[in-house]
Amino acid sequence: MNAPVDVSFFARAAKPITSYRKYWAHRFGPAPFLPMNRQEMEALGWDSCDVVLVTGDAYVDHPSFGMAVIGRTLEAQGFRVGIIAQPDWHSAEPFKALGKPNLFWGVTAGNMDSMINRYTADRKIRSDDAYTPGDVGGKRPDRAAIVYSQRCREAFKDVPIVLGGIEGSLRRIAHFDYWSEKVRHSIVLDAKCDLLLYGNAERAIVEIAHRLAGGEPVAQITDVRGTAFVRRETPDGWLQIDSTSVDAPGRVEDHVNPYLTIADQAKAQGQSCAKEEGGEPPKTVQFVANPRVKLNRDRTVIRLPSYEAVKSDPVLYAHANRVLHLETNPGNARALVQAHGERDVWLTPPPIPLTTAEMDHVFGLPYARAPHPAYGQEKIPAWEMIRFSVNIMRGCFGGCTFCSITEHEGRIIQSRSEESIIQEVEDIRDKVAGFTGVISDLGGPTANMYRLGCRSPEIEAACRKPSCVYPGICQNLTTDHGPLIKIYQRARSLKGIKKVLIGSGLRYDLAVQSPEYVKELVQHHVGGYLKIAPEHTEAGPLSKMMKPGIGSYDKFKQLFEKFSAEAGKEQYLIPYFIAAHPGTSDEDMLNLALWLKRNGFRADQVQAFYPSPMATATAMYHSGKNTLRKVTRDSEGVDIVRGERRRRLHKGFLRYHDPNNWPMLRDALKAMGRADLIGNGKHHLVPTYQPLTDGSYASPRRKNSTAAPAKPARGRILTQHTGLPPRVTGAAKPPRKSR
Repeated sequence: MNAPVDVSFFARAAKPITSYRKYWAHRFGPAPFLPMNRQEMEALGWDSCDVVLVTGDAYVDHPSFGMAVIGRTLEAQGFRVGIIAQPDWHSAEPFKALGKPNLFWGVTAGNMDSMINRYTADRKIRSDDAYTPGDVGGKRPDRAAIVYSQRCREAFKDVPIVLGGIEGSLRRIAHFDYWSEKVRHSIVLDAKCDLLLYGNAERAIVEIAHRLAGGEPVAQITDVRGTAFVRRETPDGWLQIDSTSVDAPGRVEDHVNPYLTIADQAKAQGQSCAKEEGGEPPKTVQFVANPRVKLNRDRTVIRLPSYEAVKSDPVLYAHANRVLHLETNPGNARALVQAHGERDVWLTPPPIPLTTAEMDHVFGLPYARAPHPAYGQEKIPAWEMIRFSVNIMRGCFGGCTFCSITEHEGRIIQSRSEESIIQEVEDIRDKVAGFTGVISDLGGPTANMYRLGCRSPEIEAACRKPSCVYPGICQNLTTDHGPLIKIYQRARSLKGIKKVLIGSGLRYDLAVQSPEYVKELVQHHVGGYLKIAPEHTEAGPLSKMMKPGIGSYDKFKQLFEKFSAEAGKEQYLIPYFIAAHPGTSDEDMLNLALWLKRNGFRADQVQAFYPSPMATATAMYHSGKNTLRKVTRDSEGVDIVRGERRRRLHKGFLRYHDPNNWPMLRDALKAMGRADLIGNGKHHLVPTYQPLTDGSYASPRRKNSTAAPAKPARGRILTQHTGLPPRVTGAAKPPRKSR
């Protein structure tokens, strides 16, 4: 058995979050719920809040909701924390409900990006919001993190603003914005926050809170990992590396040098920068073009092309995005800087992962595990989905290009201890109202990465690969599912536990490395259907997604059917697929449709590729370049599916059985030279007849025929994009445990 991976290697230089001296207000003790109004504050004996958290989600005091985790973590440090949930953003008055924060505002759009929460992949407005009581849409503004920050500044302008959450994480540098089809500033500038915390922020928020409580000005807090902020000049003692030495973007002809400051550009044109006229000469910046000596990474910063450069040049945008992803391993990542006009946005290296002991501390805090009583009997769908689930780990080393887990939670797996997990299962059994004996999930971003990681901590700290499982499973990766099997078995044997289901997405290429795990999973933890995500069948799109070939799915399917049969159970796999992903041709979607029909699947839900900010696949979408390789002017191009007509066609192939799609598919098949797939036989993809409004069928051969269309074999499929915290509708996944 492989030794379990321990992230403490990364945390040796990090101060444990439980080692700080508690703030004086700890004498008040933990609150039943963090207060949402002045009356609740007075009942606790508070005259003010040290920190006020503003969130776009309803307040559910549960470790799957980011603001609850941050709030309880700060409370455990002795701070008085209040929450303003889903405030009316049209004025600053609702933001004054708890009074002036003594230390800082904590702002987030919520567990989901507000734009993805509000709009579909086709940019249509959603009518629902799973994180709102009653599933009502429109309770948070577009770009909520920016709007909330503005209102906080209006309410109390001298209180520092600390921005966090997934919306901030995905917008920490200049980023392509799918909804406006342009490159936007770093959110640090648009929100005018003092600090941005990206990734899981417990370690950073604890340090920042104590330093602010000690009287340190927020402008001086520039050395906390996992933060972004604005500077106007580079401090002494730092080496700047031109990003082209990390990953050359190729020849840049007829373009202004993107690595010059505004002042340098003006001088090159025989002009001067107005801001510097009469002032001190500009500071000399030292660039290291090709560093051949070992540099001090802690005092090294990589300068990315400026906002102005990447805004006007998609190739430079792709280059900057690729460099960002090269600098994501907390063991070797360097600081990044990107100019926005006269100001620099600095990004410190990614946060140090939490140790198992720290994870246990965070998940063991006194959560009420329920929505705030102010919501009464109104149901919050996201809460209903996860109320009986347990998050056992965080992070993902899969590196899927459409996914934002790695950009937010990192690729180092952070796992809780077995005892902590079992204790939470027992707490659900004993304390959560309505529990019927079924645990809906023991998982996380990926169901079966618990305690997996590199065999060598030193190798892991030095690695710069974007994925540990693509194009194949790394030889240094542990694939022992033994600890996870033990947790499954122990949890299902607890008194009062009837069933433990696995609802998180399964990494099946890892699962097949452990047939014992697949047997335990299939025979004891599947409720009739199991969701997995091959995403596609064809090599072209799969190579741009960094997903395994369909052969891995076939291997898993064989084991799934074998162990289901041994248990005497009739169970089905539900594979998820993405339409219109970069690198997907029309022929690829046709071949996927044929595969679906051969295997008897009908897609009930279809999700098209959603270009989330900062994702690798989004850089492909914007630039048309394959950013998995070095980006040059002449480097590999990627087939990009743009426009409503072609996106509809790709989704139509996934729903080949829907009569509404048949006319479009017939036209497409003829244009592709595949008219042989139009007919009424079993081997045809779409029939020649078309339903009429009265329910009968029109056929070129037999007018007003009432013959029913051929039905595919029995089967079911749900498709969903798994790159972001998903919508909680139908049989979708539970919401990501992201903050």
